[in-house]
Amino acid sequence: MCGRLNILANMLNNQVSDELRIRFEAEENTDLRPTQKVSTVVKRPDGLQQLDMVWGIQPSWSKKLLINAQEESAMQKPTWRNAMQTHRCIVPCSGWYEWRNEGGPKKQKYLFSHPDGKPLYMAGIWFEAETPQLVTLTTAANEVYKPYHHRMPVISDIAECSTWLENGNNLNAEIKNLTIHNI
Repeated sequence: MCGRLNILANMLNNQVSDELRIRFEAEENTDLRPTQKVSTVVKRPDGLQQLDMVWGIQPSWSKKLLINAQEESAMQKPTWRNAMQTHRCIVPCSGWYEWRNEGGPKKQKYLFSHPDGKPLYMAGIWFEAETPQLVTLTTAANEVYKPYHHRMPVISDIAECSTWLENGNNLNAEIKNLTIHNI
């Protein structure tokens, strides 16, 4: 579920910088994967700023890399609780990929993006480390996304980002219209 991001740097950097009123400079990566660097936005005492992180954590008890957490239960789970309370972030991206089994030998790859080419703002939580580490949040799929996967990223519109970053309530905004590209 949402294990790859699309980062179109020129468009994304300009729009995120304008919308959030910060200097945002993500690197171009049309196939950003877990364990790679992700440019995020965090709230600091002096305002919003970019913080580059590694996507995924591997707690000592886990045999695999964890890249997503379910938003609905994250406050109750010991692994996520502290980060939900103190280390929230937004992950600006141009889109994300999902694969669907359509009966052939290989799964079909789809790109999900904003219909107007605007940035998508995914909710995330992060963890202190030599290089900070990120986990994105997921929620139940909306009607558009259900045919592709039962979970989807928690996506906010620009108006909800501040509330999320200031440790307010969980996000309730979602982009209802996604453009779906068969890749």
